[in-house]
Amino acid sequence: MFTHLRIARPVTHLERSFMMYSRGLQLHKQGEFTDHQGFNGIMLGREDLTWHLEFTQCPSHPVAPTPTPDDLLVLYFPLREAWEAATANMVNSGFRTVSAFNPYWDVKGITFIDDDGYRVVLHNTAWQTR
Repeated sequence: MFTHLRIARPVTHLERSFMMYSRGLQLHKQGEFTDHQGFNGIMLGREDLTWHLEFTQCPSHPVAPTPTPDDLLVLYFPLREAWEAATANMVNSGFRTVSAFNPYWDVKGITFIDDDGYRVVLHNTAWQTR
């Protein structure tokens, strides 16, 4: 049984990605490292979440991000007011809106894309297990 989820992504500009996601998703810096076995990174999350994002860079061997249009980070917002505030935060933080590759996500959600091509869907529904 695992206790926490980390989503790690290489990014082109570490500080820019940190600022976009911290402002857009109201995440906070949980940790960072410099030249840890050749890598730099920043972790973002919140105390009330069981997951966090990690953005990394390897200055000596840069990795170009290569997400596909269907690689998604999906966040569910059951309350419309919270969803509307979150979507405004994303736009104000530099994310662009795009049509979803899978049209399902456009029905009750908005898909955002960052400067590296990573996509985030903010969905105005509650998560339900089946």
